[in-house]
Amino acid sequence: MNTKSVEPTGEAKVEQFDAIISRAAERKGGEEALASLVYQPLPTSDIAAITNDRVLAQMTKSVFQSGFVWRVVEAKWPDFEEHFFNFDISKILMMPDEMVERKATDPKIIRNLKKVTTIRDNALLISDIEREHGPIGEFIANWPDSDIIGLCDLFKRRGSRLGGFTAYNVLRALGKDTFRLSSDVEAYMRARGVITGGLQSKTSLKAIQNQFNEWHKQCGLSLTELSMILAYSVGDNRVGFSK
Repeated sequence: MNTKSVEPTGEAKVEQFDAIISRAAERKGGEEALASLVYQPLPTSDIAAITNDRVLAQMTKSVFQSGFVWRVVEAKWPDFEEHFFNFDISKILMMPDEMVERKATDPKIIRNLKKVTTIRDNALLISDIEREHGPIGEFIANWPDSDIIGLCDLFKRRGSRLGGFTAYNVLRALGKDTFRLSSDVEAYMRARGVITGGLQSKTSLKAIQNQFNEWHKQCGLSLTELSMILAYSVGDNRVGFSK
C-alpha cells in the first residue's frame, strides 16, 4: 500500500478511500497502529436492546458535555443518575416545574437550568417515539446508516438541545454507526470541494452523508471507521498526537 503522505489542497478531488487509509497509516505509525485506534459500531442487536432510560441518560450527558469540560460531567455523572431517578422515563415525565428548578440548583450536579430542563423535554421525545414506533433502542438500531443525518435532524427538531454535533455524539456513544463532524472531517470535505457552505446546512450535510455512503460502497468499512480514519488522515494528528 502506498503510504506517501499527501495533504488535501483546495484544487484536489475527493480520493478513493484506499489513499486515505494509506495516509492515515503513515501518520499513525503503520497499519497496525492505525487499526488499534479505530473501533467498530455495536451490532444492531445490541443497539436494539438499549432501554429508554439509557438513551435519555446519554442524551443528557451529551447535552451537558456540549460546550463544557467532559471530564467534569463524567465526574458528576453518578449524582446525575441519583438525582434524576436513573433516568426512569415515567418518573422524569412526572416532574413538576418546581422540582426541575430545584434540582437545577443542586451543587452536586452542573447547575444549568436550561440544560436540566432538557431532561424532561427529551424524555417526552423518547416517549413519543416509542408510542409511534416502538422501543427507542429498536428505532435507533433500525434507522438506515445511509441516512444518519435524517435521524439527527429528527432529534434536533423534536428534542431539546440536540442540534449541532450533539445528536451525532449521542448516536456514536450509543454504538450506532455514525460519522462525526470533527474539524478535521470538515477541513477535508471543504478542501476537496464536497461542501462549500455552512457545515450544518441541509445541503452540506446531505453532501457529507453521500460521500461517506460512496466510500462505504468502495471498501465496506462502517461510517464509524470511515470517519475516524478520515480524521486521522488530515490535520496535525500525526504519531505522538491523540485524536
